[in-house]
Amino acid sequence: MSQIPTLDITRFDTDRDAFVAELGAAYREWGFAGIRNHGIPQAEIDAAYDVFKAFFALPEEVKRQYLVPGSGGARGYTAFGVETAKDSKHFDLKEFWHIGREIADDSPYRDAMPPNLWPGEVAGFHEHGYNLYRKLDQLGARVLSALALHIGLPENYFVDKTDSGNSILRPIHYPPITADDIPNVRAGAHEDINLITLLVGASAAGLEVKSKQGEWVPFTSSADTIVVNIGDMLQRLTNHVYPSTTHRVVNPPGDLARQPRYSVPFFLHPNPDFLIDVLPSTITADNPSRYPQPITAQGYLEERLREIKLK
Repeated sequence: MSQIPTLDITRFDTDRDAFVAELGAAYREWGFAGIRNHGIPQAEIDAAYDVFKAFFALPEEVKRQYLVPGSGGARGYTAFGVETAKDSKHFDLKEFWHIGREIADDSPYRDAMPPNLWPGEVAGFHEHGYNLYRKLDQLGARVLSALALHIGLPENYFVDKTDSGNSILRPIHYPPITADDIPNVRAGAHEDINLITLLVGASAAGLEVKSKQGEWVPFTSSADTIVVNIGDMLQRLTNHVYPSTTHRVVNPPGDLARQPRYSVPFFLHPNPDFLIDVLPSTITADNPSRYPQPITAQGYLEERLREIKLK
């Protein structure tokens, strides 16, 4: 079985043409790639994980104080048993927190991007959580620059379309599984909504990616690798040149199921008013436009959140 590639992003500076070609080929085939030498110090990742774990260890009644009814989980806490993968009968076995972009109250995007909540019970949560947010936002911008070049766009094409993006950092806690033969999995088969997702902490087993041949391929990266995958918005924008690949987090076997699992994906979104309209450079005789009607990023996001029962 072929493997999902892992690439060294420093080659974007030292061997640009070859790196862009290899990254583009990986995404065309898999919609996934590993990125190493990403420049985010392990100590900063560990510090963020420590505060996230401390929050999830708080009593249930404390965590529930950070629920925001009617928000679709846009900020703060989402409890166990809520999110359900599209078309799935069973909820995911997880709880999570959402950190969004810090913007001014007079920003035109304030209605779509509410203020963050910060749990006062966990020292350093704001500092370490938002530091990781910013670092992943910067890394995501580099990946998008390479992808822009791969499909014949200027390197800076995405810069002014994502500089106020409604991006989300989502620390996730998958609690220990204490019952056998349950129909639920930690994360049901799904595709991501956004442009690209950067996953920090995929070194614990469980992530599986569905190949074009329909096989489930485990993708357990080394600790220094960030997994980056294509989301539905970029699939739509590029007329499926970059596929948004189905993936899931399966329950581990035996005693491993009794251990908690943590992961932290960063969902990189465009600005809320960005119009997702198929790029002319991706329309060919063999690949005619699949989406004649454009849609705003915010309109698309709200449509999808209803499908996964967050709204």
